[in-house]
Amino acid sequence: MARPSLSSKTRRSEKALLVGIYAGKRDYHRQEMSLDELTRLAESAGATVAGRVLQELRHPQPATFIGSGAAESLGTKTRENGFEVVIFDEDLSPTQNRNLEKIIGSKVLDRTGLILDIFAQRARTREGKLQVELAQLKYLLPRLAGQGAEFSQLAGGIGTRGPGETRLEMDRRKAKDRIALVKRDLVHVRSHRELHRTRRDELPIATVSLVGYTNAGKSTLMNRLTNASVLVEDKLFATLDPTVRRLKLPSGREILLSDTVGFVRKLPHQLVEAFRATFEEVASSTLLLHVIDLSHPHVEEQMGVVDGVLKELELQYKPVLNVFNKADQVHGHLPAFLNDEEIIVSAVTGVGIPLLLTAIERKLTESHRLVSLRLPYKAGAELSLLYRTSRILSRENREDGIYVDAEVDDKRFNLFKPYRT
Repeated sequence: MARPSLSSKTRRSEKALLVGIYAGKRDYHRQEMSLDELTRLAESAGATVAGRVLQELRHPQPATFIGSGAAESLGTKTRENGFEVVIFDEDLSPTQNRNLEKIIGSKVLDRTGLILDIFAQRARTREGKLQVELAQLKYLLPRLAGQGAEFSQLAGGIGTRGPGETRLEMDRRKAKDRIALVKRDLVHVRSHRELHRTRRDELPIATVSLVGYTNAGKSTLMNRLTNASVLVEDKLFATLDPTVRRLKLPSGREILLSDTVGFVRKLPHQLVEAFRATFEEVASSTLLLHVIDLSHPHVEEQMGVVDGVLKELELQYKPVLNVFNKADQVHGHLPAFLNDEEIIVSAVTGVGIPLLLTAIERKLTESHRLVSLRLPYKAGAELSLLYRTSRILSRENREDGIYVDAEVDDKRFNLFKPYRT
């Protein structure tokens, strides 16, 4: 039922031809940059990129997207050079995908199919695997029609004879049944995660989530801050499943730091929907750290992509702290949009990390209230809680108790109300 992917048990590298589309001269440079990213995606999936084509196209054609003449040309190029897979930097309809494979005579993938393949390789947790499978099944279901002459034949044979159900109808039914089963499994898995998150929310500890474009260095920064030992590779979507670790700020206050899946240009809608529950972890965060690759030649465009995905997830109003990473890879002048107040770090060398920790603490205290408290000496648990979750400005031990001036989060303010002076 499933279409073949770029990955296999033997991980044999397939020879790939990439195809990009541009509408005119003004669009050429942007599409060339997008094709550079598609190259990284294909390599991350295990392909060997051996050719690239940028095709000018004003209007996509319903049957083949690029037109029959251009498709024939691609077929000739594919046969002459031995390309095993042709990858389009666009989303193809099921009909376009099938017609292109017939004309070109080789496997054809679109951008969504490629990213789904990468996610399928990288998912490690049960929830991550289920989310990817659900996205793949929804992607494959409309593509089952016309997968070959065998699907139009009746599924004959002993034990398989029926009232005339075709192979195509059987595969569609199986796909729909599997989608329903995966959805049920996801509800069960997510209920457990929701329970864990509820327990975390009961603890008065702020959660800070790392977000950003894929390969911006989120996992490296996570490792630098918390010694989390998260997998770090120079590949797109090297890490997929979220990681949560404790982090102690300079004042001694503890927070939870969460790593998340990276964003990318033209992020498939199926994945945004499938991973919406995972992004609920981000939604429950007190603060978002937007990790930005300062060394990337198109850093501003990547920032815009992340802002767009956050808006799609309805998270645009969350407090955000921009963290410009990979300072060790920047040679020459910094981008003009940077100012002295921006946080610039290198997760590899550790440059700027103390400033980042201070900035996180300062950002978190924006939603804090200044209070004066008197705690009895027997209130050791409350005092410990205050130190873990708040910023202590002063402390004085007197005969009638411990006097503390602190900045307390709005969320925990009422917990210490009985001790206010």
